[in-house]
Amino acid sequence: MNDKKILVLGATGAMAVYLIPQLLDKGYAVVGVTLDDVTSNNEKLTYIKADAKELTFLRKQLEQNYDAIVDFMIYNSVELFKQYYKLFLENTKHYIYLSTYRIYADDSPLSETSKRLLDVEKPKDFVTEFEYSIYKAEEEDLLNSSSYENYTIVRPAITYSKKRFQLTILEADVVVSRMLRGKTVVLPESAMKKQATMSWAGDVAKMLSSIILNPEAFRQTYNVSTSEHMTWKEVAKIYQEFGNLKYITVDDETFLDIVAEGATYAKQQLLYDRCFDRIVDNSKILSISGMKQEDLMPLKEGLRRELENITIDDIRYNTNINERMDKYLEKYGVK
Repeated sequence: MNDKKILVLGATGAMAVYLIPQLLDKGYAVVGVTLDDVTSNNEKLTYIKADAKELTFLRKQLEQNYDAIVDFMIYNSVELFKQYYKLFLENTKHYIYLSTYRIYADDSPLSETSKRLLDVEKPKDFVTEFEYSIYKAEEEDLLNSSSYENYTIVRPAITYSKKRFQLTILEADVVVSRMLRGKTVVLPESAMKKQATMSWAGDVAKMLSSIILNPEAFRQTYNVSTSEHMTWKEVAKIYQEFGNLKYITVDDETFLDIVAEGATYAKQQLLYDRCFDRIVDNSKILSISGMKQEDLMPLKEGLRRELENITIDDIRYNTNINERMDKYLEKYGVK
C-alpha cells in the first residue's frame, strides 16, 4: 500500500486539476492548497483554502513531512523565490519546480540544453526586470547552483485545460468568451505563420506523475510537452471548426494597444515567445516516463474534447480587453 503524501501548491490550476487524479490513481495521499472553495469526497484527497505563499502557513504545513511537493506557484522575482526554495528542499524528499519553455531564446527545436533568453544578448527593447522568462531562468539557476539534490525542474510549453485555452497571447477569457458570444477576435498578424506548441494538460500531468519520487529525475530538467507543432493560423482553424471562431488580424501595435494598452509584458510575450517558432524536443521526458509521442493527445482532438461542453457561464469574461476589442471592431463595422 502506498502511504506517501504529496503536497500540491496551486491545486486548482490548469495542470493540477489533471495531476491530482493521476497521483490518486498511483495511491498517493494528496493535499492541495488553493484559494478556491473546493471540497473532496475522496479520503485520500484534502483541499486547504489558503495562500500557499504565506510563509507562516507554509512552515506549519511542511511540518506534515510530505514526501514530495509540486509547486505551481509563481514567484515573480528571484529575490522572492529565495525566501522559499530552501524551505521546500529541506522539508521534503522531492521538490518539483515549475519553470516554462518561455525561458528559451529563438533556438528551435528546443531541447533542455537550448539557449535561454537569460544567456543571450537581448534586443534593446527587451526589459529584463520582472520579465517572466528571465526570473524563471534565474530561479532555475538558484536551484542548480545550490548544494541540494532533491529537486526537478520542469518546463511546460503552452498548456490547455478545462477552462484554459490560448490563441497567441490571448486566453480563454477573450478567445472562448467571444467565440461563445459570436464576437470576432482580433489577433496579431505577425504571429500567425509562427510554429506553436500546445500540450493537453492531461498529458503533462502524466509526465509529472512519472517523475515524482523518481531518483533518476533528481537535479534534472525536463521539457514536459508534446512535440506536435503547428502555426497559430492552423490553431485558429481548429477553433473555427469546433467553436465557430471568427477573427481578423492586425499589426502588432494595434493588437497590443487593444489587449494591454501597450504594456511591456504583453509586447515581450508576443515578440519573444509567440513570434518565435516554438518546436519542442520532448525526448528526455518521454524516455524517463516510458511514454511515446503517439500516446499524447493530438491538439485537434484535445481542443475538441475540452471545448465540446464549455458554456458561457464556465469562462470568465475579461471586461477590459473585450470592451477595447469591441470598440476597435465597431469602428470598422465588424461584430
